[in-house]
Order: sequence, then structure tokens, then C-alpha cells
Amino acid sequence: MIKRIDPWKPQDIEDYDRLIRQFGIQGFKKLVKSVPDPHLLMRRGIVFGHRDFGRILDAAKKKSSFVMMTGLMPSGKFHLGHKALAEQFIFYQGLGAELFICVADIEAYNMRRKPLDELRKVAIEEYLLNYIALGLKPKNVDFYFQSERSHDARKANAFYRLIGMVTRRTTFNEMRDIYGELSPGKIMSVMNQVADILHPQLPEFGGPRPVVVPVGVDQDPHIRLTRDIASRMKEFRFVPPASTYHEFLPGLKGHKMSSSDPYSYIALDDPPGTVREKIMKHAFSGGRGSLKEHRLRGGNPEVDVAFKILLYGMEPDDRKLKRIEEDYRSGALLTGELKQITIERLNAFLEKHRARREKARSQVDRFLKG
Repeated sequence: MIKRIDPWKPQDIEDYDRLIRQFGIQGFKKLVKSVPDPHLLMRRGIVFGHRDFGRILDAAKKKSSFVMMTGLMPSGKFHLGHKALAEQFIFYQGLGAELFICVADIEAYNMRRKPLDELRKVAIEEYLLNYIALGLKPKNVDFYFQSERSHDARKANAFYRLIGMVTRRTTFNEMRDIYGELSPGKIMSVMNQVADILHPQLPEFGGPRPVVVPVGVDQDPHIRLTRDIASRMKEFRFVPPASTYHEFLPGLKGHKMSSSDPYSYIALDDPPGTVREKIMKHAFSGGRGSLKEHRLRGGNPEVDVAFKILLYGMEPDDRKLKRIEEDYRSGALLTGELKQITIERLNAFLEKHRARREKARSQVDRFLKG
């Protein structure tokens, strides 16, 4: 049994079904058919769980107001793992959601020990530009920094007032039970995140309405605490936030990606030669120890990182992906051949993405009006 999930430390999750049972997460599979034109990550089971997602489906069906809330930690290169999350909130924008995107620069300042001006630059150059290149539109997007919520004093006051108010609705013991060892920086970070998730429902930001937060399961402690605090703050009539949970795209070496190890991820600005080197030399393989054994027993796509990259979107055609999987399992497709397919798909995507990213520079100011 997992005693607790630590949202600040990399963790390899091996049994998502156990997490669903232990922490009361609901399975997502039964909802997929109810989602309008579900995203690839939903179709393929990568989005595996949720809390209260029915509220979001109802709002989308009725075309009533709802919010997608997300945050980014501006501490490193934008990679394929970040792309998987970005595509989800762009999907919600297409469903009609108003988007709130928080740059957690205060959290990064406290937890990653980096100066605020450097964090701001990373947020724009590594994250915002890539979001725009992936398809984010400026309409109904509130892109903001924790350190500078809004140039509108009325909105800024409401946000920072909420941070102070949520501290009254929890206790040190409750937080210790959820997070374990605490520091002043962690406590401040948690209170900021609770306010980030809840504040789109303040009168100054649109009032009570459904909010969905798409996250990796490592962020579930924040979701659970926020939902509890929302139910305790009767003066605002907050709707408890909904959430979805997606499996992590593994790092190239088979474990969780680390921003401190450039050979654990594919960055969206990696040149073709670097992509080839990373996949061929560092991508964990599900192949067998010898050619003869592989032909006889086949490969294991469940652990093969090159196949996982295709699964997470580099091969968008479900039928083609299934054929690749079947050929790999049967031994007809070799590990080197699978890696070559992945390299070709990645470099074709990244070439187009680099061009879109340069065009995106002209749109940045439209997201930074505050």
C-alpha cells in the first residue's frame, strides 16, 4: 500500500489500478463514449481516472460556462511529457472551456531556488511559446503568474485574499497527514495551489461553475485537499473541482523524466541528430536479448519507450498503431526498426513544430495582458 503520494518528488507509478482503489479515484474508461470527440489520450486509456468529471460533461453538453485550470512549473525544458498535458487543455478549449493557466513561479522560487526573472523567461520561452505552437488560442485564456496575479487591482486583491482565507479551512495535522514532512515553503505552495484552483469561481473571475484540473496522479494530494476546503468555504458556494488523471509518459531510460537529465526526455527543440541519438542509445527497449529470441517470443510494448512515444501521439492513427504493436509483439518488428519508426515520426513532427513555434512569437503579448 502506498502511504502517500509526494507531489514534489519524482515517483515511478507501477500500479495505477491500486491507486484508483486506494485513493478513491474513479475509472475513466466508462466515460470515454460520453466525451464529445474524445482526445487520443482518452481513447487510448492514458487518461485513466477522474473525480466528478460528470460535471464537466454536463456543462459541455449544455454549452454552459466551465473552466479548465492548470499550472506549470517553469524550471526546465519543455518536453514530450509536458506536451501530453498541453494537448489536454487545448482539447478543453475546443470544448468551450475558459482556461486559467498558472505559472507557479512562487512555488518554483521556494522549491527550486531559482530567481523570479529567470523563471518568468523560462515560462514564456519554454512553455507559452510551445503551447501556442501546439494550438492554444488567446480567446478565453487567463495566463498568469502567481507572483503577479493581475493588473486589475480588484481581481488581484480577491486572489490574494483567498490565499489568506483558505489557511483557516485546514490544519497542520491534516496537511501533515496528506503531505508528510512540511516546510514553510511547502505550506505556502499548497495554499497558493488551493487558491489557484478555486479562484476562477470567485465573483471577480466569473462566479461558481464547474472546474476541471487535468493532472498526473502525483498531484492528487492537492486535488483532494482543495475539494475538502471548497466544501468548507460556505461563503463562496464553490463547486468542488473535478479532475482527470493521466499516466506518465516514461522517461527515455524507463523511469520518470527528470529535468536535470537531458537524456531522460525528448525536448521539443531537440534537433534531428539529438533525437536519433537519444532514441537509439538511451530509449529503454522491450525487445529480447537476441535476434533469435525476439523473433521467437516477440517484444513487450508495455515497457518499450519508443512504442510509448508513438502511443502518446506520435502515431495518431489507431489502426497503424495497432499494427505496429501486433508486429512488435509477434517478433516481426525488431527493436531497431521500432526505434527507427519513432525517430521518423518525432523528427517529422518537430520540424513542423519548430516552424509553428517561431510564428507563435508574434502572439505572445496577447496572452500577457494580465
